[in-house]
Amino acid sequence: MGDVSHTSQSLLPSPGRLDVAARLRDALLGASFTVDGLLDLLGAPAYAALARSETVPALRATRGDTPLETLVRLFLLQQPVPHARVADVLPVEDCVEAGWLARVGGDEVAASVDIRPYGGSDGQDWFIVSDLGCAVGGAGGIGSRDEGVVLGVGGASTTLAGITVRRPVASALDLGTGSGIQALHAAQHATRVTATDLNPRALHITALTLALSGAPAADLREGSLFEPVADDTYDLIVSNPPFVISPGARLTYRDGGMGGDDLCRTLVQQAGARLRVGGYAQFLANWQHVEGEDWQDRLRSWVPRGCDAWIVQREVQDVTQYAELWLRDAGDHRVDPAEYQARYDAWLDEFEARKVKAVGFGWITLRSSAAAQPSITVEEWPHSVEQPLGDAVRAHFERVDYLRAHDDAALLAGHFTLAAEVVQEQVGLPGAEDPEHVVLRQNRGMRRATKVDTVGAGFAGVCDGTLSAGRILDAIAQLVGEDPVLLRDRTPAQIRLLVEQGFIEPAG
Repeated sequence: MGDVSHTSQSLLPSPGRLDVAARLRDALLGASFTVDGLLDLLGAPAYAALARSETVPALRATRGDTPLETLVRLFLLQQPVPHARVADVLPVEDCVEAGWLARVGGDEVAASVDIRPYGGSDGQDWFIVSDLGCAVGGAGGIGSRDEGVVLGVGGASTTLAGITVRRPVASALDLGTGSGIQALHAAQHATRVTATDLNPRALHITALTLALSGAPAADLREGSLFEPVADDTYDLIVSNPPFVISPGARLTYRDGGMGGDDLCRTLVQQAGARLRVGGYAQFLANWQHVEGEDWQDRLRSWVPRGCDAWIVQREVQDVTQYAELWLRDAGDHRVDPAEYQARYDAWLDEFEARKVKAVGFGWITLRSSAAAQPSITVEEWPHSVEQPLGDAVRAHFERVDYLRAHDDAALLAGHFTLAAEVVQEQVGLPGAEDPEHVVLRQNRGMRRATKVDTVGAGFAGVCDGTLSAGRILDAIAQLVGEDPVLLRDRTPAQIRLLVEQGFIEPAG
């Protein structure tokens, strides 16, 4: 890129549009155009239907003429509304002049963009701006439209927001910002937020999202991957990139434009050099399962030098399921059957040429570390979790640091407490004297379950921070009649696993 500061300024919306944003925000809040207000007006079924791009239930629920019904029909349902009716709720002339609204027909106005309430952190009322008809991603088959459209908040966006580590930082980067949802979250705990996108319209929309939500403006930069930020470094990097593995790059909002999973790999590999020590980079990604290759080894090879990593595969689809999912996302199933078949063939040809048998989806978290031996955890966890997970992600890396600094002797000298909401389950035949096995299960965070022996279960059960691990094992040895030296020798590996997975925590 050229002069970044000049480029950033040129991408901002007109000052008038941003000036009107504060007044528009006040009007929206005054009419209870919020998540809670919509739930009260529409009811849960109609509200949920909107997230599926189904508008009929909401249309039925907004037949009146209250200010909130007017705003729902205008911004969420994209219905023309009489000018006089809108003027009772909004500074309509200013909104038309600034471009939020447009005159249509004789005496009606219509929304120029979708504005959708979003429940922010700490109960704040935020608003996400997106292109009309694009508020909930590809559910409406937007692929037939201009590829430069800007989507609103979908499941991927909220997943990334939920897993992001939230702590006060000096600088954060939202790479591929889209409608600005990640930048909006980051603005709550970062002194400076930079947002980039290949699509200049996305930067325009991001500025509107931030302004309408009452958040500080971001430094907006146009370009691909890390090109717009040169050698700048950050305490937090987040990205929900166009990760779809597809033949070609027909749709900018979702298709990476590189072969296979090269875009996600490149993004991860280049992030390490842009992280300050202790900083986090967090991504959503797709990756290929290639014939004759271990998918976990593939992902380990992506991790840049000087970074710890935690990679979680949440879902795997075979190539036919994957192709069908994204063909439907683009609305290709509604085109001519021969054209649909040709596009389906192209996807399978691409996968066959690359020997891809399946595609994985999940989360990648990097943490810049000065440790001599990086920790790289790659696992599959398709089970339900409790969002938000940001604190759980940070705790994972804190446990990595603890275990890296403590050998078995130090582990036995340590004091531990049982993590919150861990329960014990015993599995065995009814009436049996002893269970076949014991399972510890978390009811928070990752909601893990792990099998332990009776010593492990007993150890976890008495961890309250009072006694050292070694003293607890000595007491257990006395109870079960086992040599305490042998028990101390064989148990640290189990203790290490319980710490690693978050069932017990170092006291203090």
